[in-house]
Amino acid sequence: MHCAVTRRSLLSASMFAATASLVGCGADAASRGSAQDHDASKNQVVVAMNATSEPAAGFDPLVSWGCGEHVHAPLIQSTLVTTADDLSIVGDLATEHLCSSDGLVWTFAIRDDAVFSNGDPLTASDVAFTVNGVIESPGSEADLSMVERAVAVSDTVVELHLSKPNNTLLYTLAVLGIVPEASYGDDYGHNPIGSGPYVLKRWDQGQQVIFEANPGYYGEAPVMERVIVVFMDEDAALAAVQKGDVDIAYTFATHADRTFDGYELTAFKTVDSRGISLPCIPAGGTRVLEGDIAYHTGNDVTCDVAVRRAINLAIDREQLIDNVLNGYGRPAFSVGDGMPWSSPDMRVERDIDAARALLDEAGWKSGTDGIRERDGVRAAFDLWYSSDDSVRQATAHEVANQLAELGIEVKPQGGSWDEIYPHQFEQPVLWGWGSNAPVEVYELNYSTGWGNYSCRESAVTDAYLDQALAQTDVEASYEYWKKAMWDGTEGPAPQGDASWAWLANVDHLYFKREGLVAPQGKAQPHGHGWSLLNNVASWTWK
Repeated sequence: MHCAVTRRSLLSASMFAATASLVGCGADAASRGSAQDHDASKNQVVVAMNATSEPAAGFDPLVSWGCGEHVHAPLIQSTLVTTADDLSIVGDLATEHLCSSDGLVWTFAIRDDAVFSNGDPLTASDVAFTVNGVIESPGSEADLSMVERAVAVSDTVVELHLSKPNNTLLYTLAVLGIVPEASYGDDYGHNPIGSGPYVLKRWDQGQQVIFEANPGYYGEAPVMERVIVVFMDEDAALAAVQKGDVDIAYTFATHADRTFDGYELTAFKTVDSRGISLPCIPAGGTRVLEGDIAYHTGNDVTCDVAVRRAINLAIDREQLIDNVLNGYGRPAFSVGDGMPWSSPDMRVERDIDAARALLDEAGWKSGTDGIRERDGVRAAFDLWYSSDDSVRQATAHEVANQLAELGIEVKPQGGSWDEIYPHQFEQPVLWGWGSNAPVEVYELNYSTGWGNYSCRESAVTDAYLDQALAQTDVEASYEYWKKAMWDGTEGPAPQGDASWAWLANVDHLYFKREGLVAPQGKAQPHGHGWSLLNNVASWTWK
Protein backbone atom coordinates (compact mmCIF):
# COMPACT_ATOMS: atom_id res chain seq x y z
CA MET A 1 0.00 0.00 0.00
CA HIS A 2 1.34 3.45 -0.93
CA CYS A 3 0.53 6.12 1.65
CA ALA A 4 2.22 9.49 1.36
CA VAL A 5 2.54 11.39 4.64
CA THR A 6 2.53 15.18 4.72
CA ARG A 7 1.86 17.88 7.28
CA ARG A 8 -1.83 17.73 6.49
CA SER A 9 -2.00 14.06 7.44
CA LEU A 10 -0.16 14.61 10.72
CA LEU A 11 -2.28 15.34 13.75
CA SER A 12 -1.40 16.39 17.24
CA ALA A 13 0.50 14.14 19.63
CA SER A 14 -2.54 13.62 21.76
CA MET A 15 -4.51 12.54 18.71
CA PHE A 16 -1.81 10.01 17.90
CA ALA A 17 -2.09 8.63 21.40
CA ALA A 18 -5.81 8.21 20.92
CA THR A 19 -5.36 6.57 17.53
CA ALA A 20 -2.74 4.21 18.89
CA SER A 21 -5.30 3.00 21.37
CA LEU A 22 -7.78 2.44 18.52
CA VAL A 23 -5.28 0.57 16.35
CA GLY A 24 -4.10 -1.57 19.23
CA CYS A 25 -7.47 -2.54 20.58
CA GLY A 26 -9.48 -2.53 17.36
CA ALA A 27 -13.25 -2.44 17.46
CA ASP A 28 -13.41 -3.31 21.15
CA ALA A 29 -12.11 0.11 22.06
CA ALA A 30 -13.02 2.23 19.04
CA SER A 31 -10.94 4.52 21.13
CA ARG A 32 -9.45 7.82 20.51
CA GLY A 33 -8.96 8.46 24.19
CA SER A 34 -12.72 8.90 24.54
CA ALA A 35 -14.18 12.33 25.28
CA GLN A 36 -11.09 13.72 27.00
CA ASP A 37 -9.12 13.70 23.73
CA HIS A 38 -11.99 15.00 21.62
CA ASP A 39 -10.79 18.60 21.48
CA ALA A 40 -7.38 17.43 20.23
CA SER A 41 -8.90 15.57 17.30
CA LYS A 42 -10.80 18.24 15.41
CA ASN A 43 -9.60 16.93 12.04
CA GLN A 44 -10.69 13.34 12.51
CA VAL A 45 -13.95 11.50 13.01
CA VAL A 46 -14.65 8.01 14.33
CA VAL A 47 -17.64 6.29 12.74
CA ALA A 48 -19.33 3.13 14.01
CA MET A 49 -20.71 1.21 11.05
CA ASN A 50 -22.65 -2.03 10.82
CA ALA A 51 -20.30 -5.01 10.68
CA THR A 52 -21.98 -6.20 7.48
CA SER A 53 -20.79 -3.02 5.74
CA GLU A 54 -17.17 -4.16 5.76
CA PRO A 55 -16.35 -4.96 2.11
CA ALA A 56 -15.61 -8.66 1.84
CA ALA A 57 -13.43 -8.20 -1.25
CA GLY A 58 -11.80 -5.08 0.07
CA PHE A 59 -11.78 -1.68 -1.58
CA ASP A 60 -11.89 -2.86 -5.18
CA PRO A 61 -14.35 -1.09 -7.53
CA LEU A 62 -14.01 -3.93 -10.04
CA VAL A 63 -15.79 -6.12 -7.51
CA SER A 64 -18.25 -4.11 -5.45
CA TRP A 65 -16.59 -1.23 -3.61
CA GLY A 66 -18.78 1.83 -4.13
CA CYS A 67 -20.84 0.31 -6.91
CA GLY A 68 -22.41 -2.78 -5.36
CA GLU A 69 -25.92 -3.26 -4.03
CA HIS A 70 -25.53 -0.31 -1.65
CA VAL A 71 -23.97 2.45 -3.74
CA HIS A 72 -21.77 5.18 -2.31
CA ALA A 73 -18.80 7.41 -3.06
CA PRO A 74 -15.68 5.21 -3.25
CA LEU A 75 -13.58 7.73 -1.21
CA ILE A 76 -10.22 6.23 -2.24
CA GLN A 77 -10.85 6.40 -5.96
CA SER A 78 -12.11 9.16 -8.24
CA THR A 79 -15.06 8.66 -10.56
CA LEU A 80 -15.65 9.95 -14.08
CA VAL A 81 -18.76 11.82 -12.98
CA THR A 82 -20.71 12.16 -9.79
CA THR A 83 -24.19 13.21 -8.72
CA ALA A 84 -24.93 16.51 -7.00
CA ASP A 85 -27.34 16.78 -4.10
CA ASP A 86 -30.18 17.31 -6.60
CA LEU A 87 -29.06 14.14 -8.45
CA SER A 88 -27.90 16.03 -11.52
CA ILE A 89 -24.81 14.62 -13.22
CA VAL A 90 -21.65 16.68 -12.70
CA GLY A 91 -18.04 16.07 -13.63
CA ASP A 92 -15.31 14.63 -11.43
CA LEU A 93 -12.46 13.28 -13.54
CA ALA A 94 -14.46 14.17 -16.64
CA THR A 95 -14.31 17.85 -17.59
CA GLU A 96 -17.09 17.29 -20.10
CA HIS A 97 -19.06 14.47 -21.65
CA LEU A 98 -21.31 14.07 -24.65
CA CYS A 99 -23.30 11.37 -26.37
CA SER A 100 -23.68 10.54 -30.04
CA SER A 101 -27.08 11.19 -31.61
CA ASP A 102 -27.84 7.46 -31.74
CA GLY A 103 -27.07 7.07 -28.03
CA LEU A 104 -24.41 4.43 -28.64
CA VAL A 105 -21.15 6.31 -27.98
CA TRP A 106 -20.41 8.34 -24.87
CA THR A 107 -17.24 10.45 -24.99
CA PHE A 108 -15.52 11.81 -21.89
CA ALA A 109 -12.74 14.39 -21.73
CA ILE A 110 -10.48 13.65 -18.76
CA ARG A 111 -8.71 16.24 -16.62
CA ASP A 112 -4.93 16.17 -16.98
CA ASP A 113 -3.96 16.97 -13.38
CA ALA A 114 -5.16 13.80 -11.63
CA VAL A 115 -2.52 11.46 -10.21
CA PHE A 116 -2.81 8.20 -8.33
CA SER A 117 -1.60 8.01 -4.75
CA ASN A 118 1.61 6.27 -5.94
CA GLY A 119 2.45 9.31 -8.08
CA ASP A 120 1.49 7.86 -11.48
CA PRO A 121 -0.67 10.11 -13.69
CA LEU A 122 -4.26 9.05 -14.31
CA THR A 123 -5.08 8.85 -18.01
CA ALA A 124 -7.91 7.74 -20.26
CA SER A 125 -6.21 4.33 -20.48
CA ASP A 126 -6.88 3.78 -16.77
CA VAL A 127 -10.53 4.67 -17.30
CA ALA A 128 -10.81 2.24 -20.22
CA PHE A 129 -9.03 -0.44 -18.20
CA THR A 130 -11.47 0.00 -15.32
CA VAL A 131 -14.60 -0.09 -17.47
CA ASN A 132 -13.40 -3.06 -19.51
CA GLY A 133 -12.39 -4.82 -16.29
CA VAL A 134 -15.92 -4.51 -14.98
CA ILE A 135 -17.37 -5.78 -18.26
CA GLU A 136 -15.06 -8.79 -18.29
CA SER A 137 -15.38 -9.67 -14.60
CA PRO A 138 -18.20 -12.11 -13.80
CA GLY A 139 -17.89 -11.15 -10.13
CA SER A 140 -18.41 -7.42 -10.60
CA GLU A 141 -21.52 -5.91 -9.05
CA ALA A 142 -21.37 -2.74 -11.15
CA ASP A 143 -23.91 -2.82 -13.95
CA LEU A 144 -22.13 -1.92 -17.18
CA SER A 145 -23.90 -4.62 -19.18
CA MET A 146 -24.89 -2.01 -21.74
CA VAL A 147 -21.23 -1.25 -22.60
CA GLU A 148 -19.49 -3.31 -25.28
CA ARG A 149 -16.04 -1.76 -24.81
CA ALA A 150 -14.19 1.31 -23.62
CA VAL A 151 -11.48 2.83 -25.82
CA ALA A 152 -8.84 5.39 -24.86
CA VAL A 153 -8.71 7.73 -27.83
CA SER A 154 -5.87 9.73 -26.28
CA ASP A 155 -4.45 10.35 -22.81
CA THR A 156 -7.36 12.65 -22.04
CA VAL A 157 -10.27 11.25 -24.09
CA VAL A 158 -12.12 7.97 -23.59
CA GLU A 159 -15.07 6.55 -25.50
CA LEU A 160 -17.62 4.07 -24.20
CA HIS A 161 -19.35 2.09 -26.94
CA LEU A 162 -22.77 0.72 -26.03
CA SER A 163 -24.78 -2.18 -27.38
CA LYS A 164 -28.03 -0.23 -26.91
CA PRO A 165 -28.83 3.30 -25.73
CA ASN A 166 -28.81 3.49 -21.95
CA ASN A 167 -28.16 6.76 -20.17
CA THR A 168 -28.29 5.14 -16.71
CA LEU A 169 -24.70 4.32 -17.54
CA LEU A 170 -23.88 7.72 -16.05
CA TYR A 171 -25.26 6.78 -12.65
CA THR A 172 -23.07 3.68 -12.53
CA LEU A 173 -20.05 5.72 -13.56
CA ALA A 174 -20.86 8.11 -10.70
CA VAL A 175 -19.94 5.41 -8.15
CA LEU A 176 -17.36 3.42 -10.13
CA GLY A 177 -13.89 4.25 -8.85
CA ILE A 178 -11.10 4.38 -11.45
CA VAL A 179 -8.16 2.03 -10.78
CA PRO A 180 -4.59 2.20 -12.18
CA GLU A 181 -3.95 -0.14 -15.09
CA ALA A 182 -0.24 -0.43 -14.29
CA SER A 183 -0.68 -1.23 -10.58
CA TYR A 184 -3.89 -3.25 -10.46
CA GLY A 185 -3.50 -6.83 -9.28
CA ASP A 186 -5.05 -9.60 -7.23
CA ASP A 187 -4.30 -7.82 -3.94
CA TYR A 188 -5.71 -4.48 -5.03
CA GLY A 189 -8.71 -4.71 -2.69
CA HIS A 190 -6.37 -4.86 0.30
CA ASN A 191 -3.85 -2.35 -1.05
CA PRO A 192 -5.85 0.09 -3.14
CA ILE A 193 -4.24 2.90 -5.12
CA GLY A 194 -6.57 5.67 -6.16
CA SER A 195 -6.86 9.34 -6.99
CA GLY A 196 -9.74 10.21 -4.66
CA PRO A 197 -9.79 12.47 -1.61
CA TYR A 198 -8.54 9.74 0.76
CA VAL A 199 -5.95 6.99 0.93
CA LEU A 200 -6.28 3.77 2.87
CA LYS A 201 -3.90 4.02 5.81
CA ARG A 202 -4.76 0.78 7.58
CA TRP A 203 -7.31 -2.02 7.50
CA ASP A 204 -7.68 -4.43 10.38
CA GLN A 205 -10.19 -6.86 8.95
CA GLY A 206 -13.17 -7.47 11.14
CA GLN A 207 -12.37 -4.42 13.24
CA GLN A 208 -11.60 -1.09 11.59
CA VAL A 209 -10.36 0.86 8.60
CA ILE A 210 -8.48 4.15 8.67
CA PHE A 211 -8.52 6.67 5.83
CA GLU A 212 -6.28 9.74 5.60
CA ALA A 213 -6.47 12.74 3.32
CA ASN A 214 -4.73 12.21 0.00
CA PRO A 215 -2.08 14.95 -0.30
CA GLY A 216 -2.04 14.54 -4.09
CA TYR A 217 -5.79 14.97 -4.55
CA TYR A 218 -6.63 17.41 -7.36
CA GLY A 219 -9.82 18.64 -5.69
CA GLU A 220 -10.48 20.62 -2.57
CA ALA A 221 -8.51 19.19 0.35
CA PRO A 222 -10.71 17.29 2.83
CA VAL A 223 -11.54 19.25 5.97
CA MET A 224 -11.91 15.95 7.82
CA GLU A 225 -8.37 14.70 7.33
CA ARG A 226 -8.67 11.36 9.10
CA VAL A 227 -11.68 9.04 9.02
CA ILE A 228 -11.75 5.96 11.23
CA VAL A 229 -14.51 3.45 10.62
CA VAL A 230 -15.06 0.72 13.21
CA PHE A 231 -17.27 -2.24 12.33
CA MET A 232 -19.67 -3.18 15.12
CA ASP A 233 -23.00 -4.84 15.70
CA GLU A 234 -25.72 -2.56 17.00
CA ASP A 235 -25.26 -3.35 20.69
CA ALA A 236 -21.51 -2.70 20.48
CA ALA A 237 -22.11 0.56 18.63
CA LEU A 238 -24.49 1.76 21.33
CA ALA A 239 -21.98 0.76 24.00
CA ALA A 240 -19.31 2.78 22.17
CA VAL A 241 -21.62 5.79 22.21
CA GLN A 242 -22.26 5.28 25.91
CA LYS A 243 -18.50 5.36 26.54
CA GLY A 244 -17.88 8.30 24.23
CA ASP A 245 -15.56 6.25 22.03
CA VAL A 246 -17.11 7.11 18.66
CA ASP A 247 -18.35 10.34 17.10
CA ILE A 248 -21.26 8.96 15.11
CA ALA A 249 -22.91 5.53 15.26
CA TYR A 250 -25.75 3.95 13.34
CA THR A 251 -28.88 2.91 15.17
CA PHE A 252 -32.48 1.96 14.43
CA ALA A 253 -35.90 3.28 15.36
CA THR A 254 -36.23 0.77 18.20
CA HIS A 255 -33.53 2.75 20.09
CA ALA A 256 -34.61 6.22 19.01
CA ASP A 257 -35.92 7.10 22.48
CA ARG A 258 -32.55 6.49 24.17
CA THR A 259 -30.36 9.39 25.23
CA PHE A 260 -26.61 9.67 25.73
CA ASP A 261 -24.73 12.55 27.29
CA GLY A 262 -22.98 14.59 24.63
CA TYR A 263 -24.86 13.00 21.72
CA GLU A 264 -27.93 13.83 19.70
CA LEU A 265 -30.11 11.63 17.53
CA THR A 266 -29.82 12.63 13.88
CA ALA A 267 -32.19 11.45 11.16
CA PHE A 268 -31.01 11.46 7.54
CA LYS A 269 -33.69 11.47 4.85
CA THR A 270 -33.49 8.59 2.41
CA VAL A 271 -34.87 6.83 -0.60
CA ASP A 272 -34.52 3.60 1.37
CA SER A 273 -37.96 2.37 0.38
CA ARG A 274 -40.00 -0.49 1.79
CA GLY A 275 -42.56 -1.95 -0.54
CA ILE A 276 -44.54 -5.11 -1.21
CA SER A 277 -44.56 -6.82 -4.59
CA LEU A 278 -48.04 -8.01 -5.61
CA PRO A 279 -48.10 -10.81 -8.20
CA CYS A 280 -50.41 -9.75 -11.03
CA ILE A 281 -51.05 -13.11 -12.69
CA PRO A 282 -52.98 -16.20 -11.57
CA ALA A 283 -51.16 -19.07 -9.91
CA GLY A 284 -49.93 -21.98 -11.96
CA GLY A 285 -47.15 -20.48 -14.04
CA THR A 286 -43.40 -21.05 -14.05
CA ARG A 287 -40.45 -18.74 -14.59
CA VAL A 288 -37.04 -20.19 -15.36
CA LEU A 289 -34.01 -18.17 -14.24
CA GLU A 290 -30.27 -18.73 -14.21
CA GLY A 291 -30.56 -21.33 -16.91
CA ASP A 292 -32.48 -24.08 -15.16
CA ILE A 293 -34.00 -22.87 -11.89
CA ALA A 294 -37.81 -22.94 -12.13
CA TYR A 295 -39.91 -20.71 -9.88
CA HIS A 296 -43.66 -20.86 -9.38
CA THR A 297 -45.46 -17.71 -10.48
CA GLY A 298 -48.79 -16.08 -9.78
CA ASN A 299 -51.25 -15.69 -6.94
CA ASP A 300 -55.01 -16.26 -7.16
CA VAL A 301 -55.78 -13.40 -4.77
CA THR A 302 -53.43 -10.61 -5.81
CA CYS A 303 -53.98 -11.38 -9.50
CA ASP A 304 -57.24 -9.42 -9.14
CA VAL A 305 -56.47 -5.76 -9.81
CA ALA A 306 -59.28 -4.78 -7.45
CA VAL A 307 -57.44 -6.45 -4.59
CA ARG A 308 -54.18 -4.72 -5.45
CA ARG A 309 -55.81 -1.31 -5.74
CA ALA A 310 -57.71 -1.87 -2.50
CA ILE A 311 -54.49 -2.76 -0.67
CA ASN A 312 -52.90 0.49 -1.84
CA LEU A 313 -55.93 2.48 -0.72
CA ALA A 314 -56.27 0.75 2.65
CA ILE A 315 -52.73 1.02 3.99
CA ASP A 316 -52.29 3.81 6.51
CA ARG A 317 -48.68 4.72 5.86
CA GLU A 318 -48.51 7.39 8.55
CA GLN A 319 -49.77 4.94 11.15
CA LEU A 320 -47.21 2.37 10.02
CA ILE A 321 -44.42 4.93 10.35
CA ASP A 322 -45.58 5.90 13.84
CA ASN A 323 -46.07 2.33 15.06
CA VAL A 324 -43.01 0.70 13.48
CA LEU A 325 -40.50 3.49 12.92
CA ASN A 326 -41.34 5.71 15.88
CA GLY A 327 -42.10 8.44 13.36
CA TYR A 328 -38.70 8.30 11.66
CA GLY A 329 -39.70 7.93 8.04
CA ARG A 330 -41.87 9.28 5.25
CA PRO A 331 -44.72 7.64 3.37
CA ALA A 332 -43.47 5.90 0.22
CA PHE A 333 -45.41 5.70 -3.00
CA SER A 334 -42.68 4.53 -5.35
CA VAL A 335 -39.11 3.23 -5.40
CA GLY A 336 -37.70 6.75 -5.79
CA ASP A 337 -39.92 9.36 -4.16
CA GLY A 338 -38.62 12.88 -4.55
CA MET A 339 -36.14 11.98 -7.27
CA PRO A 340 -36.19 14.06 -10.48
CA TRP A 341 -37.64 11.09 -12.37
CA SER A 342 -40.34 10.15 -9.84
CA SER A 343 -43.97 10.46 -10.86
CA PRO A 344 -46.47 12.43 -8.73
CA ASP A 345 -49.14 10.05 -10.03
CA MET A 346 -47.76 7.29 -7.81
CA ARG A 347 -49.14 9.03 -4.73
CA VAL A 348 -52.30 7.55 -3.23
CA GLU A 349 -54.37 8.86 -0.34
CA ARG A 350 -55.75 6.41 2.17
CA ASP A 351 -59.46 5.69 1.70
CA ILE A 352 -60.58 2.54 3.48
CA ASP A 353 -64.18 3.00 2.38
CA ALA A 354 -63.17 3.19 -1.27
CA ALA A 355 -61.04 0.09 -0.76
CA ARG A 356 -63.99 -1.84 0.67
CA ALA A 357 -66.19 -0.69 -2.19
CA LEU A 358 -63.68 -1.95 -4.75
CA LEU A 359 -63.67 -5.40 -3.18
CA ASP A 360 -67.45 -5.47 -2.88
CA GLU A 361 -67.86 -4.58 -6.55
CA ALA A 362 -65.33 -7.24 -7.53
CA GLY A 363 -67.37 -9.91 -5.73
CA TRP A 364 -65.18 -10.44 -2.68
CA LYS A 365 -67.73 -11.14 0.09
CA SER A 366 -67.04 -11.33 3.82
CA GLY A 367 -67.15 -14.81 5.31
CA THR A 368 -68.26 -15.76 8.79
CA ASP A 369 -64.79 -15.01 10.16
CA GLY A 370 -64.63 -11.60 8.48
CA ILE A 371 -62.23 -12.70 5.74
CA ARG A 372 -63.49 -12.18 2.22
CA GLU A 373 -63.96 -14.94 -0.33
CA ARG A 374 -64.83 -15.16 -4.01
CA ASP A 375 -65.66 -18.27 -5.97
CA GLY A 376 -64.17 -20.46 -3.26
CA VAL A 377 -60.93 -18.46 -3.08
CA ARG A 378 -60.16 -17.03 0.33
CA ALA A 379 -58.65 -13.52 0.37
CA ALA A 380 -55.52 -14.70 2.12
CA PHE A 381 -51.84 -14.79 1.26
CA ASP A 382 -48.42 -15.02 2.84
CA LEU A 383 -46.23 -11.95 3.21
CA TRP A 384 -42.56 -12.89 3.26
CA TYR A 385 -39.91 -10.78 4.95
CA SER A 386 -36.27 -11.15 5.94
CA SER A 387 -36.28 -12.67 9.43
CA ASP A 388 -33.00 -11.03 10.47
CA ASP A 389 -34.58 -7.57 10.17
CA SER A 390 -36.76 -6.70 13.18
CA VAL A 391 -38.11 -3.59 11.45
CA ARG A 392 -39.33 -5.61 8.46
CA GLN A 393 -40.89 -8.11 10.84
CA ALA A 394 -42.79 -5.34 12.62
CA THR A 395 -43.74 -3.81 9.26
CA ALA A 396 -45.16 -7.11 7.98
CA HIS A 397 -47.28 -7.53 11.10
CA GLU A 398 -48.50 -3.92 10.93
CA VAL A 399 -49.59 -4.45 7.32
CA ALA A 400 -51.35 -7.67 8.35
CA ASN A 401 -53.23 -5.85 11.10
CA GLN A 402 -54.28 -3.04 8.78
CA LEU A 403 -55.45 -5.29 5.94
CA ALA A 404 -57.46 -7.41 8.37
CA GLU A 405 -59.77 -4.38 8.62
CA LEU A 406 -60.33 -4.78 4.90
CA GLY A 407 -61.18 -8.46 5.19
CA ILE A 408 -57.85 -9.67 3.80
CA GLU A 409 -55.87 -12.22 5.78
CA VAL A 410 -52.13 -11.61 5.58
CA LYS A 411 -49.87 -14.23 7.14
CA PRO A 412 -46.36 -12.84 7.81
CA GLN A 413 -43.65 -15.38 7.01
CA GLY A 414 -40.11 -14.66 8.14
CA GLY A 415 -37.22 -16.46 6.52
CA SER A 416 -33.73 -16.22 5.15
CA TRP A 417 -33.36 -14.97 1.58
CA ASP A 418 -32.68 -18.53 0.53
CA GLU A 419 -36.12 -19.36 1.89
CA ILE A 420 -37.78 -16.27 0.43
CA TYR A 421 -36.54 -16.47 -3.16
CA PRO A 422 -38.49 -19.64 -4.08
CA HIS A 423 -41.67 -17.62 -3.36
CA GLN A 424 -40.62 -14.33 -4.98
CA PHE A 425 -43.01 -14.60 -7.93
CA GLU A 426 -45.95 -16.31 -6.25
CA GLN A 427 -46.38 -14.55 -2.89
CA PRO A 428 -46.09 -10.92 -1.82
CA VAL A 429 -42.64 -10.10 -0.47
CA LEU A 430 -41.60 -7.12 1.66
CA TRP A 431 -38.54 -5.63 -0.06
CA GLY A 432 -36.10 -2.84 0.58
CA TRP A 433 -35.06 -0.81 -2.47
CA GLY A 434 -33.97 2.69 -3.39
CA SER A 435 -30.95 4.30 -5.00
CA ASN A 436 -29.70 7.61 -6.39
CA ALA A 437 -30.48 6.39 -9.91
CA PRO A 438 -33.60 5.37 -11.88
CA VAL A 439 -32.21 1.90 -12.59
CA GLU A 440 -34.60 0.21 -10.15
CA VAL A 441 -37.59 1.97 -11.71
CA TYR A 442 -36.64 0.14 -14.89
CA GLU A 443 -35.84 -3.26 -13.42
CA LEU A 444 -38.88 -3.47 -11.12
CA ASN A 445 -41.31 -2.49 -13.86
CA TYR A 446 -39.89 -3.69 -17.19
CA SER A 447 -41.48 -6.92 -18.42
CA THR A 448 -38.14 -8.76 -18.43
CA GLY A 449 -36.53 -6.78 -15.61
CA TRP A 450 -34.64 -8.77 -12.99
CA GLY A 451 -36.88 -7.21 -10.32
CA ASN A 452 -40.25 -7.77 -11.97
CA TYR A 453 -41.49 -9.84 -9.03
CA SER A 454 -45.08 -8.82 -9.70
CA CYS A 455 -44.90 -10.51 -13.13
CA ARG A 456 -46.66 -7.56 -14.73
CA GLU A 457 -46.01 -7.26 -18.46
CA SER A 458 -46.86 -4.20 -20.55
CA ALA A 459 -45.57 -3.22 -23.96
CA VAL A 460 -46.64 0.36 -23.27
CA THR A 461 -44.64 0.61 -20.05
CA ASP A 462 -41.66 -1.08 -21.68
CA ALA A 463 -41.74 1.43 -24.53
CA TYR A 464 -41.69 4.39 -22.14
CA LEU A 465 -38.83 2.88 -20.16
CA ASP A 466 -36.82 2.25 -23.32
CA GLN A 467 -37.47 5.83 -24.42
CA ALA A 468 -36.19 7.05 -21.06
CA LEU A 469 -32.96 5.11 -21.51
CA ALA A 470 -32.50 6.33 -25.08
CA GLN A 471 -32.41 10.04 -24.29
CA THR A 472 -28.96 11.52 -24.85
CA ASP A 473 -29.84 14.29 -22.39
CA VAL A 474 -30.53 12.82 -18.96
CA GLU A 475 -32.99 15.54 -18.01
CA ALA A 476 -35.02 14.77 -21.13
CA SER A 477 -35.50 11.23 -19.82
CA TYR A 478 -37.47 12.32 -16.73
CA GLU A 479 -40.71 12.74 -18.68
CA TYR A 480 -40.57 9.14 -19.91
CA TRP A 481 -39.77 7.68 -16.49
CA LYS A 482 -42.88 9.41 -15.19
CA LYS A 483 -45.10 8.30 -18.08
CA ALA A 484 -43.95 4.72 -17.57
CA MET A 485 -45.61 4.82 -14.16
CA TRP A 486 -48.86 6.41 -15.36
CA ASP A 487 -49.62 8.00 -18.70
CA GLY A 488 -53.22 8.84 -17.90
CA THR A 489 -54.47 5.47 -19.13
CA GLU A 490 -52.22 2.72 -17.83
CA GLY A 491 -49.16 1.92 -15.78
CA PRO A 492 -48.15 0.22 -12.52
CA ALA A 493 -49.42 3.19 -10.46
CA PRO A 494 -52.01 2.59 -7.70
CA GLN A 495 -54.88 3.75 -9.95
CA GLY A 496 -53.59 1.45 -12.69
CA ASP A 497 -52.27 -2.07 -12.31
CA ALA A 498 -51.09 -1.38 -8.73
CA SER A 499 -48.33 -3.95 -9.01
CA TRP A 500 -46.61 -2.77 -5.83
CA ALA A 501 -47.78 -1.40 -2.49
CA TRP A 502 -45.12 1.05 -1.34
CA LEU A 503 -45.08 1.77 2.38
CA ALA A 504 -42.33 3.97 3.79
CA ASN A 505 -38.96 5.56 3.21
CA VAL A 506 -36.98 4.65 6.31
CA ASP A 507 -34.91 7.41 7.89
CA HIS A 508 -31.31 6.44 8.59
CA LEU A 509 -30.68 7.17 12.26
CA TYR A 510 -27.41 7.95 13.99
CA PHE A 511 -26.28 9.01 17.42
CA LYS A 512 -23.95 11.92 16.63
CA ARG A 513 -21.58 13.68 19.00
CA GLU A 514 -22.63 17.24 19.69
CA GLY A 515 -20.48 19.65 17.71
CA LEU A 516 -20.00 17.38 14.72
CA VAL A 517 -21.42 19.00 11.59
CA ALA A 518 -22.42 16.28 9.12
CA PRO A 519 -24.73 17.75 6.46
CA GLN A 520 -27.53 15.69 4.94
CA GLY A 521 -26.29 15.83 1.34
CA LYS A 522 -28.20 13.82 -1.24
CA ALA A 523 -30.84 11.42 0.04
CA GLN A 524 -29.19 8.23 1.26
CA PRO A 525 -30.05 5.11 -0.75
CA HIS A 526 -31.03 1.68 0.51
CA GLY A 527 -28.42 0.36 2.91
CA HIS A 528 -27.53 1.87 6.28
CA GLY A 529 -23.78 2.11 5.66
CA TRP A 530 -21.14 3.82 3.54
CA SER A 531 -23.46 6.36 1.93
CA LEU A 532 -23.28 8.25 5.23
CA LEU A 533 -19.71 9.18 4.23
CA ASN A 534 -20.52 10.47 0.74
CA ASN A 535 -19.65 13.99 1.86
CA VAL A 536 -17.39 13.21 4.84
CA ALA A 537 -14.59 15.32 3.35
CA SER A 538 -16.65 18.43 4.15
CA TRP A 539 -17.66 17.44 7.69
CA THR A 540 -16.44 19.82 10.37
CA TRP A 541 -16.38 20.33 14.11
CA LYS A 542 -17.71 23.44 15.76
